[in-house]
Amino acid sequence: MKFALLAAAVLIAGPALAQRQSFPPVDEAERDPSLVAFRTDLLAKIAARDTDAVVAAACPEIYLSHGSAGGPEEFRTNLTVPPETLGEEFQDEAAELRDYYWSRLHETLSQPGYFDDQGEYWMPHHWQITLPATVDPFTAFFVSGESITLRQAPSRGAAILALISHEIVIVPDFQPDEEYQKIRLTDGTTGYLLSGFLTSMVGYRAAFVKSELGEWKLCTFVTGD
Repeated sequence: MKFALLAAAVLIAGPALAQRQSFPPVDEAERDPSLVAFRTDLLAKIAARDTDAVVAAACPEIYLSHGSAGGPEEFRTNLTVPPETLGEEFQDEAAELRDYYWSRLHETLSQPGYFDDQGEYWMPHHWQITLPATVDPFTAFFVSGESITLRQAPSRGAAILALISHEIVIVPDFQPDEEYQKIRLTDGTTGYLLSGFLTSMVGYRAAFVKSELGEWKLCTFVTGD
């Protein structure tokens, strides 16, 4: 079941008195030892870049994007990134794109997760947080860390305004190459937080599904709203 996030309007509007909420990570995988074993084995195969084994661990209908048919062959293409599948101007970036996809896959499947109402196991755990309809999900980020300093200015020597732990914050204009991002808390407080602790709420997430025969498969690996 997803957690509802309080304080809808404040995330957009600015100063207001709204309750801040923390969502500490709790990994529910331990409830099923067969899931733990499957994930451990799959992560080892991903670390070894064993494409055939990783594809074999996927559902026949694995969901990979909001605009494609998905399936194992598309998954294989995403893992191998043959240069000929890219536009001519991007073919030199095939190796970089391949490395990025493998690293995001490993990172996502390593995250704490939760079981949904259908018994599917989803990662990361903060994907169960339901954002208010008034919030642009592309501006919402999860603070992945404990007691992360919110500073008055984008500098390690700037005054500390608050300590942030596992909260949803708004980043109106995320700058990928900047060390700090200007953020807004749900109580309206604004400040600067290190980019490395911010995870997009529309970033990669994944789901494992257990068949009637008791076999786990990777059935979703997708990013976007």
